[in-house]
Amino acid sequence: MEFFNPALEDNITFVRPAYFYIGGFVGIPNINYYFFFLFFVYVFSVLGNATVMVVIIFDNTLRGPKYVAVFSLALTDILSSTALVPKVIDIFLFDHRYISYNECLTFMFFCFTLLSMQCLNLVALSYDRLIAIMYPLHYQIKLTRTFMINLIIMLWLIVIILVLIAVGLITRLSFCKSVVINSYFCDHGPIYRIGCNDVTPSRAVSGLLPILLLWIPLAFILATYGCIGYALSKISTAQQRTKAFKTCSGHLSLVAIYFLPITFVYGAGSKTHPNARIINLSLTTVIPPLLNPIIYVFYTQEMKQSLKKKQYNPYIPKCNNLCKKSKF
Repeated sequence: MEFFNPALEDNITFVRPAYFYIGGFVGIPNINYYFFFLFFVYVFSVLGNATVMVVIIFDNTLRGPKYVAVFSLALTDILSSTALVPKVIDIFLFDHRYISYNECLTFMFFCFTLLSMQCLNLVALSYDRLIAIMYPLHYQIKLTRTFMINLIIMLWLIVIILVLIAVGLITRLSFCKSVVINSYFCDHGPIYRIGCNDVTPSRAVSGLLPILLLWIPLAFILATYGCIGYALSKISTAQQRTKAFKTCSGHLSLVAIYFLPITFVYGAGSKTHPNARIINLSLTTVIPPLLNPIIYVFYTQEMKQSLKKKQYNPYIPKCNNLCKKSKF
């Protein structure tokens, strides 16, 4: 294998390869059809999320804190799909499996940052639903648009810092035995496992990050819906409870679409075939961005009304009135 000259830092020699080799999707017949499927999923997810973003930008009625989080979710979906799908298609469909060391770490950073932010956007939306149900009369006071913007910014900073730590620890590893990554992208776990020096810090971060960026957010979301369920139980009539619960149905669908496949993949662990695990993981990263805009359009009354609005030209009525008075 081709390697860079070892770099001596603090009396420790780090052997960094010139490239890594992405080894996922091995021995699957007709796998090229899967990449065409990923391409169409990517196109429709970008179009759908872009539509949601445009509607929120140009409709003045969609200025509440909830739509700040919805906008952030749509933006994250576009960026995460764009960071992952075109590169995966290029790697496997066009057989560009060799990726340079620096490019691989950059690829890892953007994928993990954006995929993790998808989860934290759901946390922001769950907090919005909690305040809306628990304090309906004080919702606009307790949860302002500015607060939601600051919350989203804080979540972005947390994710960026945590992923930078994980990627930074990879740079402390030497790769002197293998450069083959047994995944479909520059995945953190498969990369640190092929390191030939002490991988303990990377292993610790690999165990900690899913807790911080996946399981704790899921626990928070479940706790918020426990509180919401308790609040709804105090409402006197079933009709009022149903009406209040409908406001959460869209968000619950997003949570289920995001967490159920990931829980299944991580729960199965090593019992699944490597190819099946790679396909399941790749689907869990591309299907939610496709379905999120569809769900929010169908489950959110304001979004449906905004999309149904017709363009109104103020000069048309004047023209019609003038035409009525005209001899022509």
